[in-house]
Amino acid sequence: MDIDMRVAFVLLPVIAAASWAVFNIAPAAIKQIQAFLNKEA
Repeated sequence: MDIDMRVAFVLLPVIAAASWAVFNIAPAAIKQIQAFLNKEA
């Protein structure tokens, strides 16, 4: 079951961009979630 390389070449930049976005957004999202949970408690 070998993946077609064209599919890999198309998906690689999309996956890279998504992971970079998550990497950049994660600290702010975690901080916001923690603030929400602290406000609830």
